[in-house]
Amino acid sequence: MAIDWHGVFPAVTTQFKDDDSIDFAANARHVAWLLESGVHGLIMLGTVGENGSLSANEKRDVLKATQELVAGRVPVVAGVAENLTREACRYAEDCAKIGLDGLMVLPGMIYKADPRENVAHFRTVLDATDLPVLAYNNPMVYGVDLKPETFVELADQKTLVAIKESSDDPRRLTDIVNLTGDRYTLFCGVDDLMMESAVLGAAGCVHGIANAFPAETVRMWELMAEGRYAEALPLYRWATPMFHLDTSPKLVQYIKLVQHLVGRGSERVRAPRLTIAGEDRARVEAMVKKALAERPGLG
Repeated sequence: MAIDWHGVFPAVTTQFKDDDSIDFAANARHVAWLLESGVHGLIMLGTVGENGSLSANEKRDVLKATQELVAGRVPVVAGVAENLTREACRYAEDCAKIGLDGLMVLPGMIYKADPRENVAHFRTVLDATDLPVLAYNNPMVYGVDLKPETFVELADQKTLVAIKESSDDPRRLTDIVNLTGDRYTLFCGVDDLMMESAVLGAAGCVHGIANAFPAETVRMWELMAEGRYAEALPLYRWATPMFHLDTSPKLVQYIKLVQHLVGRGSERVRAPRLTIAGEDRARVEAMVKKALAERPGLG
């Protein structure tokens, strides 16, 4: 499938059973619901999908099961977050064999590379695949910053087609365009900059809280894509308290908790992550209760 890089691509959670094994049946139910809700694509095994918590074989099994279930209805994109460049290349090759539609490539996770090393890592992985690639920049979480100048250097890599910008600085979108023109498709990478990024020309968003509120997220994006910002604004303001959860180091636990509270999955995470507890949990529970009570219509 040639990917139409636009719209809402949820960063899909990975569901676990009480014994810590992967719950493939729950994964399938969740993906099916996301599809029914109208999402435009799926990002599997990104940060929210707990890529670093799964074994190599588990990752490939999750991707195979998802690809078979989706069966070409929307693009399926796999997060590539291996510690070593050579392992990232092998993983990219396996994703192509599985039949995935694209990749979301991160810097190597085990080492905070400098700009020269980052460019070398991305070039090597990009050369190892013919699949279209969305580069993922999230310096706040991963401590490695793919600055706009990096994408000038990588502009000759034909398979690098899109950028997920998660620096928490929407000015980056304009800087990238000013340096590279329309070379890349831009995606918003943090939930609570969705509208700001749309105004600045982002074609889509990789979204966390869409795991719990996919229909609302899709509706917001559709209105924004049509320039109907005044109509989107009440929805956006309603959702923004939950969207802020996506910018925390505990984003995985928070998003899974929200998903659990709306009855759409388990909050279980693999250690060293632990589920949210105490006052922090009470805060999120109150937030979701309020959101459900004030949930707007989508007509």
